[in-house]
Amino acid sequence: MSSVSPIQIPSRLPLLLTHEGVLLPGSTMRTSVDSARNLQLVRSRLLQGTSLQSTILGVIPNTPDPASDAQDLPPLHRIGTAALAVQVVGSNWPKPHYTLLITGLCRFQIVQVLKEKPYPVAEVEQLDRLEEFPNTCKTREELGELSEQFYKYAVQLVEMLDMSVPAVAKLRRLLDSLPREALPDILTSIIRTSNKEKLQILDAVSLEERFKMTIPLLVRQIEGLKLLQKTRKHKQDDDKRVIAIRPVRRITHIPGTLEDEDEDEDNDDIVMLEKKIRTSSMPEQAHKVCVKEIKRLKKMPQSMPEYALTRNYLELMVELPWNKSTTDRLDIRAARILLDNDHYAMEKLKKRVLEYLAVRQLKNTLKGPILCFVGPPGVGKTSVGRSVAKTLGREFHRIALGGVCDQSDIRGHRRTYVGSMPGRIINGLKTVGVNNPVFLLDEVDKLGKSLQGDPAAALLEVLDPEQNHNFTDHYLNVAFDLSQVLFIATANTTATIPPALLDRMEIIQVPGYTQEEKIEIAHRHLIPKQLEQHGLTPQQIQIPQLTTLDIITRYTREAGVRSLDRKFGAICRAVAVKVAEGQHKEAKLERSDVTEGEGCKEHILEDVKPGSISDTTDLALPPEMPILIDFHALKDILGPPMYEMEVSERLSQPGVAIGLAWTPLGGEIMFVEASRMDGEGQLTLTGQLGDVMKESAHLAISWLRSNAKKYHLTNASGSFDLLDNTDIHLHFPAGAVTKDGPSAGVTIVTCLASLFSGRLVRSDVAMTGEITLRGLVLPIST
Repeated sequence: MSSVSPIQIPSRLPLLLTHEGVLLPGSTMRTSVDSARNLQLVRSRLLQGTSLQSTILGVIPNTPDPASDAQDLPPLHRIGTAALAVQVVGSNWPKPHYTLLITGLCRFQIVQVLKEKPYPVAEVEQLDRLEEFPNTCKTREELGELSEQFYKYAVQLVEMLDMSVPAVAKLRRLLDSLPREALPDILTSIIRTSNKEKLQILDAVSLEERFKMTIPLLVRQIEGLKLLQKTRKHKQDDDKRVIAIRPVRRITHIPGTLEDEDEDEDNDDIVMLEKKIRTSSMPEQAHKVCVKEIKRLKKMPQSMPEYALTRNYLELMVELPWNKSTTDRLDIRAARILLDNDHYAMEKLKKRVLEYLAVRQLKNTLKGPILCFVGPPGVGKTSVGRSVAKTLGREFHRIALGGVCDQSDIRGHRRTYVGSMPGRIINGLKTVGVNNPVFLLDEVDKLGKSLQGDPAAALLEVLDPEQNHNFTDHYLNVAFDLSQVLFIATANTTATIPPALLDRMEIIQVPGYTQEEKIEIAHRHLIPKQLEQHGLTPQQIQIPQLTTLDIITRYTREAGVRSLDRKFGAICRAVAVKVAEGQHKEAKLERSDVTEGEGCKEHILEDVKPGSISDTTDLALPPEMPILIDFHALKDILGPPMYEMEVSERLSQPGVAIGLAWTPLGGEIMFVEASRMDGEGQLTLTGQLGDVMKESAHLAISWLRSNAKKYHLTNASGSFDLLDNTDIHLHFPAGAVTKDGPSAGVTIVTCLASLFSGRLVRSDVAMTGEITLRGLVLPIST
């Protein structure tokens, strides 16, 4: 084969300064360009150039480019690599930069730097020959034994790898087709070597010296691979998995190096994962799916995105508690004591839990009930769910559903989506680690709905005892048994819960607390908790029950006890300030007792700021313990009362009655006032009433007119026709609040009857209920 004249690179080359990697002839690497001179080089030379010659650069290794043009050019490495820019990719985040894909051509030596700005340009001397068709036979004769020795080690190294991998097979073919003089550079760029070793190879201009320096690197890789194969001898099946190696044009490593040790650890993890799958107690269907996925995982390169997804899926399947459960504590007496200690009142809830325990004693295979606690905020719905789990000896997990508007939060995402994950139900089971926990679905009445689906509809399968034994999460895609899970939902109202979901739950109403119950809860739970949180003791503060009643009636108006708890917190903070000041004063008095006579008095007076005599007296006398909280202390700490008990004053004349109103925050009392005057028999209604309440008022006046003689009701002129020359004005105070509903009927009748009879309504009675035209009071819905 005839030789061709060598290819020459340009004698003047622009210089690309790099300090992260070393580019060798015959290899390819990506480098990031973000410094001033290098950016100018890319923009002026590569992006605006039109000829092939404009894409040839001189890559100088081990030389950082200064951040700005004002700085001088650093000392340049003597030997560089002429490279061809194959690809340029630009980006503005996080700052403007380019990523270059460059391929090494040959070595060159810098003769003289011609200019430094806007980017360095140098006169260079080519050191390697570039031939299109090298004469391989002549080359082998010239290199002699050194070349053959290098070739033998290279072939040995490649054949120790898995030849079924296309990249390895291609590398084996390249060893025979490429000229021997190019092999040291190419193999050095492929195997794992340090930048210092690559610089030594780059600086080795003599081919003989290059072979001598590369052979020890090959021997080191061969010995490392032999040691690795020796330690893996007992895992013959695992040795067949794919050993990832990058193509020749990219700088990668040969197995047996540090990166391969990470692969070894991943391989060991997969073996452990397969062992866990074999020993797990998952159902047969789930086991088949896991076996199929683990086989796919073994054949899958780690660089594939699906590798991590499949591995995460298998780890989740292994961690799920398919048959792991806790043993219930079925001692009813101990359960009753525990519930009574944790919560005062709530008899319906306690009764239902004890019923469940009693039935579980008689039948072990009882499915978990689906309970829904409905009541105003602050009455303890969430905390009683935690107490139920504690009573049963089960794990507890809370799932907040307020504002959830995606059905994937319940059922999970399908694994075809990027970032897919299981739903909250499966995640909760993974967290607790057992298949019979107590799940609290908090705020189930505040679920939303969006284009991503209706989570309330997704809950239908979860909360149906006839279906949840076969619950299928989209991420798992296999059935999971939820029949042993005790689901407890909480809600403030059932009006916003879809009827189909409401039908699947056993509704237990949790009413608001009475004053007597709030007093007991405060002294049993709230006050001790606040004392502990603020570092106080009962010897430092005392809150009598009478003071607690004042706080409940004059400073809070709620169904629960959250505001009451905050008021106790404010009291404890104020007392903490007094206690801390008293300790500071006592310390000062103790220090002052060390001195005597006038010196003591002068010392105390120096520490006291100028003020009244009472200030000095307070400093000398710390507060007595315990600090008693009375009504005057409440006014100082909490301010003037927010609510006044005005019921008796407002009922001091006929024509006023008290009704009961329902709100999401609990019950409220509502005054109804009526007055009569001379007129033409008209009925006036005020107070922003709805149509149903207006109808109730007309219904009440109609029933009273028809029964006026029976109950001796007369107008101002003594006539039994109540509207004869008489106008009636019916008013519901708090006119800014819209009011509607039929339950005010009995209150309106009582108010009008009081007006026409002249008799007062009892101030300790409130009423609610719908009336009929025949005078019947219908029961209210519960």
